[in-house]
Amino acid sequence: MQLPVCLAHRRFGDSRGWFTESYNAKALAEQGIEDRFVQDNHSYSAARGTLRGIHLQAPPSAQAKLVRCVRGAIWDVVVDLRAESPTYGRWEGTNLDSDEGRQLYVPVGFGHAFVTLTPDCEVIYKVSDYYAPDCEIGVIWNDRELAIDWPLDGEPELSAKDRELSTLAAFDSPFSYDGQPFEKILGTGPDSQ
Repeated sequence: MQLPVCLAHRRFGDSRGWFTESYNAKALAEQGIEDRFVQDNHSYSAARGTLRGIHLQAPPSAQAKLVRCVRGAIWDVVVDLRAESPTYGRWEGTNLDSDEGRQLYVPVGFGHAFVTLTPDCEVIYKVSDYYAPDCEIGVIWNDRELAIDWPLDGEPELSAKDRELSTLAAFDSPFSYDGQPFEKILGTGPDSQ
């Protein structure tokens, strides 16, 4: 399994703007990412400080994600939620924005969340399995054990569902540790714990 990693794509620019390949299965496979993505999701957040997550799907509908911000900027977070992992509960964060166009790969077994750093923010992400509401699981964004250093000026804008997610202590992970430790993501933003 490929661990979370930020991916940069070359942009070709001229007076009109720029062009880039945002997805190339062969190029990803060369980096060890061989997931077959089957669905694209697109979210819009009107307000700065909108927080979505920490989400993932349980087997048999577990999802890897390939996330990019196409309008505005977000601070994106991944959390190791693989049972028996020596880095269980460890998180990393990185900035993703429409100017740089980097993407974050989130493998199966890692929780995913982001907070918007600008208003009118749009995020697109590919997933490796279809949405399955009965497989939705997650951990609450402000869990004290995780101690994520969210770049917030106040309380975030949250969905009712995200206010009710589990604490890390109560989370029963359906994911197994595969022997690969979670390493630091390339990128910017507050350091992990």
